[in-house]
Amino acid sequence: MTSAPVGLSQREADARRRRGEGNTAVSGSARGYARILRTNVFSFFNLVLFTIGAALLALGRWNDAFVSVGLGLVNAAISAVQEIRAKRKLDRLQLLDRSTVTVVRDGRDVQVAPEDVVRGDVLRVRPGDQVVVDGPVLDGGRVEVDESLLTGESDPLVKQPGEDLLSGSSCIAGEGHQLARDVGAASYASRLTADARQASTDTTPLQARIRFVVRLVMLLVALMSATIMLQAALEGFSLVRVVQTTAVLSGLVPYGLFFLVAVAYTVGAAKSAQRGALVQRVNAVESLSNVDVVCTDKTGTLTTGRLTLAEVQPVGPLDAEATGRVVGSMARSAAAADLTTTSLAAALPGEPWPVREEIPFSSSLRWSAQRTDDGVYVLGAPATLAPQLSGAPLTGTVTARTAQGLRVLVVARAVDAGAPLRDAAGRPQLPALEAVAVVSLADELRADVTPMLARFGADGIAVKVVSGDDPRTVGALARQAGLEDGQPVSGADLDALSDPELDRLIARTTVFGRIAPEQKERLVDSLRRQGRYVAMIGDGVNDARALKRAHVGVAMKSGSAVARDVADIVLTDDSLTALSPAQQEGRRIINGIGTSMQVFLARVGTQGLVILAVTMLGLGFPYSPAQVGLTLLTVGVPTLFLTTWARPTAPDPHLLATLGRFVVPAAVVTAAAGVGVYASLYTDLIQGLADPDIPPFVVTEFETYTGLSSDDVGFAEAAATLGAQTGLSTFVSFAAFGLILFLKPPSRFFASWTRPDGDRRPAVLVAVLVVAFSGGLFIPWFTDYFGLTDAAEPVFQTVLPALLVWFCVLSAVYRFRLLDRALGLRDLTATGTSPR
Repeated sequence: MTSAPVGLSQREADARRRRGEGNTAVSGSARGYARILRTNVFSFFNLVLFTIGAALLALGRWNDAFVSVGLGLVNAAISAVQEIRAKRKLDRLQLLDRSTVTVVRDGRDVQVAPEDVVRGDVLRVRPGDQVVVDGPVLDGGRVEVDESLLTGESDPLVKQPGEDLLSGSSCIAGEGHQLARDVGAASYASRLTADARQASTDTTPLQARIRFVVRLVMLLVALMSATIMLQAALEGFSLVRVVQTTAVLSGLVPYGLFFLVAVAYTVGAAKSAQRGALVQRVNAVESLSNVDVVCTDKTGTLTTGRLTLAEVQPVGPLDAEATGRVVGSMARSAAAADLTTTSLAAALPGEPWPVREEIPFSSSLRWSAQRTDDGVYVLGAPATLAPQLSGAPLTGTVTARTAQGLRVLVVARAVDAGAPLRDAAGRPQLPALEAVAVVSLADELRADVTPMLARFGADGIAVKVVSGDDPRTVGALARQAGLEDGQPVSGADLDALSDPELDRLIARTTVFGRIAPEQKERLVDSLRRQGRYVAMIGDGVNDARALKRAHVGVAMKSGSAVARDVADIVLTDDSLTALSPAQQEGRRIINGIGTSMQVFLARVGTQGLVILAVTMLGLGFPYSPAQVGLTLLTVGVPTLFLTTWARPTAPDPHLLATLGRFVVPAAVVTAAAGVGVYASLYTDLIQGLADPDIPPFVVTEFETYTGLSSDDVGFAEAAATLGAQTGLSTFVSFAAFGLILFLKPPSRFFASWTRPDGDRRPAVLVAVLVVAFSGGLFIPWFTDYFGLTDAAEPVFQTVLPALLVWFCVLSAVYRFRLLDRALGLRDLTATGTSPR
């Protein structure tokens, strides 16, 4: 007889804890609050703006400073809040519960908190206990554990003395002692938790394109700034003029795109949540629309976690009705219901019968028995019952159903109704049996799985089923769901493969079984190496690493807390159909942001070309920082509505090329017309202010706006610059509104870039903006705030004809694809932008 373990003394345990050998829970994520704030607030983009803003504040240019740095601060706040929310969620993530455990100290059982366990402790493990450390079962014990939380394997496992119990598993039967070998950060549960807590953020394709465009613009702005600052140094510009010029040039960087994307993601997440997809990482909605391969777990994801009765085949003297009643009564009479008895009781007739003796089911026995007034009935695995069965073997019947992925059980009756169910030592034993029925059970597919997988296939999205269950069972379920399973592959076959070999195998395989968490992560890595955009759908802790490694992690609400916490999207109704609306929402965002990028970049290109041209002509500087703030009305407001109103379309794989086809002609034609307006007004004003017959009130008005006296040196140039700037800003603003009509034409008359889509809202928006801006030119506070003169007749006499010429020329450029002809691109597809 094996003596009970003595365990450590309390003094030994205290000493080991002081040496750092305690079961201390893993700490929070590595990215702290200070680092999050520092990274977002002091990004490279914001540092440029803050430097300029500080200089403007020092010079008392409050309005200019606000316009220059406002969007940078808003973007930093939005990004920081999102990261802090994610950090708090990850820090709360915990695989192990915090209930007390039993350890042997000084030869007696003591209740302690899990973090008070130390290396070398002896723990008592009983049914219902969660294992909190890693280590072997000691002599004299035999423990049955459920590791499905860790591995996805749905069948309980029996652990004999010497075999390891893993932290995070649960004891469901048996009893024994465990040696605490790996504790704290070294334990399996802690390693999984630490991996799950690691901050990981994938940049979506749209975000990558926006960053590329913004960095390119910043590079061009830097080159322009160097050139203009050199000229300023040579001409002796004042410090105020230098800082204002720098602020204008920095305003060319389309920071508003980041703000617009943040708003679009937030709105998309709210709409998706209403349809059953809770978005926990804001860019996940857009990311979902780029997915071309979906990896999904089986149990709890494709299936409900319940079993359904497939068939009861009588193989004994009873007919089908009597057989069904016997099996149903047996299921209803079980003392402890499980998935099997619950499904049988729900599907079959019968009433509970008096049970005089019962052997409950356990994975170590693989059978259960009930002694009733009518005899002894046994329910168990075919292989376990086979040695005691009389009559014809059931091998053919069982094999045929197993090949279909069904779970097969045999119902049998003891030949001798009085046969004992236990031996002399009290251990369960099987009596001689005669078969009554072969029962086949199937995993219950979720109702929405088959149509959703069909939709994936129609959209060209590949599906990989990745499970901890037997490959044959997984393959059969995949066929039931409508997938071509091919040859299922076991996780054991993956370990010996090199990365290239693994990539080739995964590319041609649909079903994977007996897959460990590490192998799931490796499978996702393989798909990413192959250039695939991966979504992972799971519900267990064993899926957590793969959920984080995928571009998009999707978890079921009914799954584990760890899976939900690390996932980018949680399906609140456990329905895959919620992914389709979320995907459409992502496509709507991409389409809307793509349109908004065209408007933003057309503005950037126009202003950049105008600044270069006007500076080279020596006609002053065409913008003040306050005038750049007009982009809030001419670009910011329209793009916000255009993004909101966008319709879902397939992502444009040539987005940058499409941007170039629209932006380059728009920027060149608009800049050329704008320079013409500016130069015309500038020269006319210079000449007019030199005329001795000019009305005094005109001179007085310019003195008020420029802050100079008409007798001061440079008054004429300052007044002419201000008047020309007003004309230029007026023209460019109206042209920005007109570009919306090219992008969203209300009729064929405007359809030189693309076809009308029937949505008249953009045209109404343009009309409202034109009226609002035109009215603002007659309101003093509006013109003062944006650094403009009052609306004057010469301005409109120049601007309105220029707008007409601009519209005709740009229409011709788009309609006849003049840029494509000039660059020899006539044979390239315009990615759906043709108006014909």
